[in-house]
This record gives sequence, structure tokens and C-alpha cells, in this order.
Amino acid sequence: MQLARDERADLAALLAGLDADQWNAPTLCTQWRVRDVVAHIVSYDDLGALGLASRFAQGWFVPDRVNAVGVRHYASLTPEELLAEFGKHLEPAGLTAGFGGRIGLVDGLIHHQDIRRSLGLPRDVPAERLDEALPFARIAPPIRAFSRARGLRLVATDTGWSNGRGPVVEGPAEPLLMAIAGRPHALDELTGPGTATLAARLGR
Repeated sequence: MQLARDERADLAALLAGLDADQWNAPTLCTQWRVRDVVAHIVSYDDLGALGLASRFAQGWFVPDRVNAVGVRHYASLTPEELLAEFGKHLEPAGLTAGFGGRIGLVDGLIHHQDIRRSLGLPRDVPAERLDEALPFARIAPPIRAFSRARGLRLVATDTGWSNGRGPVVEGPAEPLLMAIAGRPHALDELTGPGTATLAARLGR
């Protein structure tokens, strides 16, 4: 949970320095601008069991539609209001607090990078966050990394994390995480005989 809090705090610091054009810029998430990604990250935090059930029903239990319902809830807010709202949610709550905060950490870290990569604002992600996020992301159903990485051995060359059997896909932990999370943008930073298979599964 502390790692998830730290990740959201780092993202809040980035958001505080963005201008209006950057808030409305596209991200690596299809059809989502920066403001939409920010809304998504906190859109589940205030939902109890009934609210969560209602959200899923409104989205016809289709994950992408369910997420879109949450994003629309914040559509009328200005960037300043979104930043203030995000500041109230630096600690994951509700669904994102699940698995000891791992849901919040993985979701926050991936989407933080969705924003940074699209804006050309790289950073060095702390290794302890990546080491905690990678194994959870590898098996978390909503991320669908399991099917992308099936039959491959993933090796993070900077943190020492590895998983799986088969042709190797290797590189720094951050692009490795982003690639198995479905972001083709990160493939150019990976090497190994399994990279072509992963690329094909990402439609590249």
C-alpha cells in the first residue's frame, strides 16, 4: 500500500506541472486523454459493494464499458478540479486497495507511464515498485498479460525479476511491464528470441 501511495503522489506531482494542452493530450490508452486516465485511476475508490455492482451493471459487465462509466463521472471537471480530486485519493481505497494495495499500485504505475510515455516525459521508476507490480500484473485478469506472455520467459535485466518458460523476452522492468500490459510502444526497448511472438500478440 505504501508503494501505491508513493506512485500516486509521484503522479500528482507530474500532473501539477501540466498545462491545458497536456491535460487534453492523447495517451497510450486508446481513446483516453490524460484527463481521462486521471479520472479512471480514482474512479473506483469511493465505491462500496453496492456502488461497484451498480457500476458494473451500467457497463453491462464488459470491463472497457465499466471503466468508461467511471471516466464519464468526472467528465465535467476542469483540470484544476481533477487535480484536486486526485489529491484526495493518494491512498487507494475500495477496489483499488485490494490485494494489499497491489491493484492500486499496478493500475497507477501503468497509467502513470501511459501518460509520461505519450508526453515524452520519461522517469526512472523505483525498482521496488516494479518488483512488486510485475508478478501481480503477470496474473491479474483485467490486464490480460497472462495470454500475451504465455509460453515466454520474461526477464527484467535491471531488477533481476524473471518468470515463465520458453523463448526469452528481456529488457528493463518498466518496458517489460508496459509490453505485457498491452502497450506496443515499449517493444522497441526489449530484446530476445521471444520478442517477435510478443509483438505479434500485441498486433505489431
